[in-house]
Amino acid sequence: MSSTTPSENEWLIMEVLWESGTPLTASGIIEQLKGIKEVSPKTIRALINRLLKKEIIGFSVDSHDSRVYHYFPKKSKETCLEEKSERFLNSYFKGNPLGMVAALVESNHFSKEQIDELIGILEKGRPDA
Repeated sequence: MSSTTPSENEWLIMEVLWESGTPLTASGIIEQLKGIKEVSPKTIRALINRLLKKEIIGFSVDSHDSRVYHYFPKKSKETCLEEKSERFLNSYFKGNPLGMVAALVESNHFSKEQIDELIGILEKGRPDA
C-alpha cells in the first residue's frame, strides 16, 4: 500500500501550492522552488506526478494551451499534517500519543514558554474539560 501523505521533497511542492492560493503550472512551481532547495526541473515534474497519483493535488488544463496544466492542492495543509502525525505516531510509538509527547519533552527541545503552552493545549483537550 503506497502512502497518501507527501514525502519530504513532495512537501516542498505542497508548501508552494498552499502558499500560492492559486493554481500553478509546473514551471511556476519550479520558479518558486529556486533558491529553496536544489532540485532539478525533471525531479520536480516527477514529484508532481507522484502527488497526482496520491491524489494530493489535482490539475486543470489551460484553456489556451492544452499542453499546460495548472496544479492545485486537493488536501489542505492541516489534513496532511494530521495524516503525517498519525502515521508517525503509529509507526514509531505504536499509536501511543503519550510516548510521543514524552519523547519530545524528555529530549529538552521545549522552552519553558512552550511547555506552558503544551500544558494549556493538554488542559483544553482534557475529556472532562
